Amino acid sequence: MKIFFIRLLNMMIGLILFAVGIVATIKADIGYAPWEVFHVGLADTMRMSIGLASILAGIVIVILVTALGEKFGFGTVTSMVLTGVFVDVILLLDVIPTMDSLIFGILLLVGGLFAISAGSSFYIKSAFGVGPRDNLMVVMARRTKLPVGVCRGIVEALTTLIGWLLGGMVGIGTIVSFIAIGPCVQLTFWVLKFDVTAVKHETMAETFAALRGKKS
Repeated sequence: MKIFFIRLLNMMIGLILFAVGIVATIKADIGYAPWEVFHVGLADTMRMSIGLASILAGIVIVILVTALGEKFGFGTVTSMVLTGVFVDVILLLDVIPTMDSLIFGILLLVGGLFAISAGSSFYIKSAFGVGPRDNLMVVMARRTKLPVGVCRGIVEALTTLIGWLLGGMVGIGTIVSFIAIGPCVQLTFWVLKFDVTAVKHETMAETFAALRGKKS
């Protein structure tokens, strides 16, 4: 049980850092990161909060990947809900100011990408299951046999296009995010000495079986 709560703490720290990073990329105000282009565009179109738009998108993705045979875990559902909630709370508290210059915008954006990267390491380390959007890329890679990196690029390009059509802001920050997120993740994982390949994620059934003291 102690190990379970340590894992749960890792997941919560990761989701908070992830939400802080998302808000930072929005507040940079030089063009949103690919998924945020979509979330903001959806939020504006549906007249809802950005966090709620993120949750709604996550629900649709989970339903889709489950229908395609992909398993999901406790962390998949938790990240889908709590990341959106945390984003809304941080935006409401207005603790991160909106940048009014390109230089400071780029600095805040890159800082946000590193926060997202650090959040990812804590979240993945918890081994409760990958997030909905990562699941979508995995499903696409398995179905098309294309490299995961290529699938990620395709998914983010499509979400950016749809988000832009819905009114999400596309700018230099979108390009910086698309190019820099990979190196930011790699550098952060190296600094934290985190090996993502060593993590074996649990399904929802395995997590609850472990809590009951039974093998799945």
